[in-house]
Amino acid sequence: MPESPETHVIDYRAAEQLLAARDPRGAVKLLDSVIGSHPENTAARLLRARAFFAAAQLRPAELEFELVLEREPDNAFAHFALARTFERAGRPEQAKRHFRLAAALDPNPEYLKAARFDTGPTDQRDQRDRPDQPDRPDQGDGGTSRPG
Repeated sequence: MPESPETHVIDYRAAEQLLAARDPRGAVKLLDSVIGSHPENTAARLLRARAFFAAAQLRPAELEFELVLEREPDNAFAHFALARTFERAGRPEQAKRHFRLAAALDPNPEYLKAARFDTGPTDQRDQRDRPDQPDRPDQGDGGTSRPG
């Protein structure tokens, strides 16, 4: 079947469903063709970044989130998701910078909590200070637009 804009919209929607069903690798496969045909589609790239994160492919997730931020530097969700990626990769200083950028761009309570504006550079919080289920880049739409 030849690819068309409608096919890419269907693939994008199916990728959303696969990610929601905890099949991030399947989502990445579908999004590869969408992004191959529409590399400028930031929503598809953000969804693929979330899928990479969910699949614990942190370097590809980092690269995709950074590409999204090159195009949309005011995307608070992308900053937050990139921060979670850095945090998961054991890079706390880079994570803190992006948590704080996310909170500065959007006063979302999750972003504000993650930014830890009330702590100094030597304050080490432990896991008890973290929510049981933090808002993760592999959940929700992050306020993205849809391809069209």
